[in-house]
Amino acid sequence: MIKTIVVGTDGSDTAAQAVIQAGELAEQLGAKLVIVSAFDPVSSARLKDEKAEAPQDVEWAINEREDVDAMLSQISAPLEERNIEVSVTARQGNPADAILDVAEEQNADLIVVGNKGMAGARRFLLGSVPNKISHHAPCSVLIVRTT
Repeated sequence: MIKTIVVGTDGSDTAAQAVIQAGELAEQLGAKLVIVSAFDPVSSARLKDEKAEAPQDVEWAINEREDVDAMLSQISAPLEERNIEVSVTARQGNPADAILDVAEEQNADLIVVGNKGMAGARRFLLGSVPNKISHHAPCSVLIVRTT
């Protein structure tokens, strides 16, 4: 029985398709959905500028992961409205490692990823996220065709 599903996203349209399918599965199975995104920290120069311009009562919200937190909040909101149990996790570093670590920590029964990940040169440096996950996952993997 599938009780916990982990899905990875980078905020792209193709990753959103994987999140949608993972959400539908979680809804049908009554499973918990954990949405994971890896991130590179916001630069310290940008943080300094934003904090200087922000009112004091919102400075606490300005941090190195503000972009990924906002993206995860936007992605999870429609799923929560459908009464799906959703949690979000942002991890600094390699996307595949972040997804695998969270899947292991959550004792996931299924990992869902899209078949397309990062584009450009960075994708070749890091390797294929779905490929790495499919070879190292602690549970079953569903690779969603997003193209």
